Amino acid sequence: MENKKILLLAGKHTATHIVYHYLQKYFTGIEVILEEKENTKKFLRRRIRKLGLSKVIGQIAFQLCIAKPMALLSQKRVDEILLKNEMDASPIPAPVIHAVQSVNQAKTVALIKKINPGLVIVNGTRIISQKVIEAAGCKMINTHAGITPKYRGVHGMYWALVNRDIENSGVTIHYIDEGIDTGNIIDQARVKPTSQDNFITYPLLQLAAGLPLLKKAIEDYFNNEIQVKESKTESALWYHPTLWNYCYNRIFKKVK
Repeated sequence: MENKKILLLAGKHTATHIVYHYLQKYFTGIEVILEEKENTKKFLRRRIRKLGLSKVIGQIAFQLCIAKPMALLSQKRVDEILLKNEMDASPIPAPVIHAVQSVNQAKTVALIKKINPGLVIVNGTRIISQKVIEAAGCKMINTHAGITPKYRGVHGMYWALVNRDIENSGVTIHYIDEGIDTGNIIDQARVKPTSQDNFITYPLLQLAAGLPLLKKAIEDYFNNEIQVKESKTESALWYHPTLWNYCYNRIFKKVK
């Protein structure tokens, strides 16, 4: 494959920084299209229409009462995971970044066509529209924090642990299509947490396991050696836990 230019199409997350710095150690000339976080009011209105007011209130309560304090208390463990896996969470250099409001706006389409990538790596964006997928003119690969198709959506490792489904606690490398984490599976790794880990550190463990798989997927893609895998598990879409979900699972299922 002649065109080996890599575009990172991503959201503003620490994981995006880690993915960029990891990949730039092995691949040159990576450019980044970075989207802004979605307007909170628009996001909440859409989420309420989809899930209902009571569930969204519960999710917000979980973030405020559990997730934010837990993030502060988990910083030492986060630092340990970063150090052990040599993951660099420092900001991406400004010269390689193209800022957009949304991954789905016309500006993004124009930038993709201008950059003309041979492969697009996706990380932490909102759902990508069909017009953007088509504009790329090449495949898009995503690192998903869960084993698909059984744990699509968010917090796949947490929900697998809640379900006592350790065999499906892990990370998936897959192609992007128009669905939510429904693209063809390229590779997967199972991840088992330690007693020190919790809701905040699970995604970092998944990312650490997924990065080498992502590197191999990119190499295989450019060498025309990728073979997608089939899965016979059921498909399910998971969302953020509510405060009462989390408390129940913490008390009765011992999942942190």
